[in-house]
This record gives sequence, structure tokens and C-alpha cells, in this order.
Amino acid sequence: MVTFRLADPEHRLAGVRLVQDLRIPGDRLGFRRGDDGWELVIDRIPVNRMEYLLELRHHDGGTESVLDPGNPRQVAGAFGPKSVLEFPGYTPPRWLGMPAEPGNVTEFDVPVRTLDAAVRVRVWSPEGTAHDERLPLLVAHDGPEYDTLASLTRYLSAGVAGRWLPRLRAALLSPGSRDRWYSANMAYTRALCTSVLPAITGRVATSARVGMGASLGALAMLHAHCRYPDAFDALFLQSGSFFWPGFDSHERSFPYYRRIVRFVTEVHDGRRPPRPVPAVLTCGMIEENVQNNRLMVKTLRGRGYPATLREVPDMHNYTAWRDAFDPYLTDLLRWLCR
Repeated sequence: MVTFRLADPEHRLAGVRLVQDLRIPGDRLGFRRGDDGWELVIDRIPVNRMEYLLELRHHDGGTESVLDPGNPRQVAGAFGPKSVLEFPGYTPPRWLGMPAEPGNVTEFDVPVRTLDAAVRVRVWSPEGTAHDERLPLLVAHDGPEYDTLASLTRYLSAGVAGRWLPRLRAALLSPGSRDRWYSANMAYTRALCTSVLPAITGRVATSARVGMGASLGALAMLHAHCRYPDAFDALFLQSGSFFWPGFDSHERSFPYYRRIVRFVTEVHDGRRPPRPVPAVLTCGMIEENVQNNRLMVKTLRGRGYPATLREVPDMHNYTAWRDAFDPYLTDLLRWLCR
């Protein structure tokens, strides 16, 4: 059992609810009023961590979502900080405590007329790497967020320094108009594969390329691979938003839902993708996307892909994606560069 408490001895609040993404039924999220405050007891959910906020309801009918004042542990996320519980047995990745150097970083913009925008690129390389040293390239959608919220280049640096990762570079791509670009958008995919990647490889020497992304970023990487099969030699896709009507009808209000469903249907119908490459998918074992990820890996395997789905005891957040880098991304990079 998990117990939450919020002090309110002066009865300033009219109600308190738990805000979470663990798919707990809504009728179980309301706190009960006690003499000195509010309390909620829920069953332990099968995850190792739990990110949450508290929704406070005031007597005038207004509400606000706040961090838990009784819990000092917080975590940054794509939509701001949240309070977090780490249950017994959870251990942060060991590489967070390993030696790591900042590496060499180069940033540049790639103007794309068809997007009426520029794609911002940050290329990370290990310390002392020459531009003409031919290395594998990890291309990450939402790259700066991956770096800030999931310590991506720290992971790479620790792995290279410890020699449990091959020497490689990473191209961190800023998302721009994220929902529009990453939603199976042919204009963005064409820009990525015919403008952005050539701009990167024109500045640094590369060998094998791995496409990486989370949520819509994962969907966009699969879309890029399907439309330009030679662009990537492997895929690392986390909590992919592979919307499918049987599982994701609740997403119909998303502006680009139909476009995503059309593309995903092509994949499941066998019209895409044409070139099997190694694909590693990760997903929270009870998050909303897990069913469409299970179906996608089944489809990829049926098309001859060496594809695996690794279900992790967490949800749809950057810490979950960070914690899956090792061993799952580690194993993919080792295999590709063996």
C-alpha cells in the first residue's frame, strides 16, 4: 500500500486529488478529509517509480496542481517538475556515478524551406575526436530534451570512457514544431533524410547510423526509416506513439491522429517498411502505448526484422527512457559496432 498525506489544519481546502498517469481509476484518486488534513491510500502499482502531482480544490471552486509539499524528491519532465516516489528495489543507472567528460559539441542550423523553419542540430563527440574520424552516429529526436532530462550524452561519455560502449557521435535534433513535424509528416521526414543528415555527414565522418526517439519522436524515426530505408542501420524507439484505432481511440482529438493511423496501418498491412534493420523498442509495462508497441514489434518481426520489445517497470517519462539505455541501447550499439 502507498499512503499520501497533506496537512490542512485550518481547512483551507475543499478537496485534494492525486494526479498521475498510472491508469488508476478516477474514483480512487480523491483524498479523504481527516482532523488535521487529507489522506489517500492506494494499492502499490507494479512500477518501480511513481511521478505525480496533487490537485488542490479551493472553496471558491478553483483548482491548482502542485508538487507534494511533504515529499522533497522531485524530477524534471517535459511538462515541468513532478514529485516522485522511488519504491524499494529501484536503483538509478550505475553509469550516472561513473566518470564522464563533457565531450566536444558543435551546433548549427539546417534551414529547410519546405518547413519554413530551421532544424537545430547539436553534434556531440568524445573528447579529442577529429572531424574526419569515421564513427557511428546516433541521431536523436528531441535530442536536447533527451540530454537535459535523461542525461543522454553523459551516458554516452561514461560508456565510451569505460569502454563498454564503442566510440561514437550523437546528433541531437531540436523538435521545432514537434506535434506537426513528428506525426508521420512527409515534409519533415524528407527534410530529415535529404537535408539534415547530409548536413551532419558533411561536417563529421560517420559509419553506421542509429535512429532514436521517444513517443512521437519514435514514430517519426520509424516513418523516416520506412520512407528512406537507407537512412538508418538500426532503430531505438521508446514508448512509440504508434496509434492504432483498436487501442488508441482516446487520441482522436490529437490534430494529426488520422495521419498517424494511416501510416501505422501501412506498416501493419505490409506496405512498409521495406528494409529490415535491428529495432529495439522499450515501453512502460502499463503505459497507454504498450499495446500498440506490442503490436508493432509483432509486425516488424513478421516482416523479418530482428526486433525486440523491452517492457520496463515505469511509465511514459524521461527517467523511464533514461533507465532503459543500459542495457538495451548499450546492447544495440555493441551489436551494431561489433
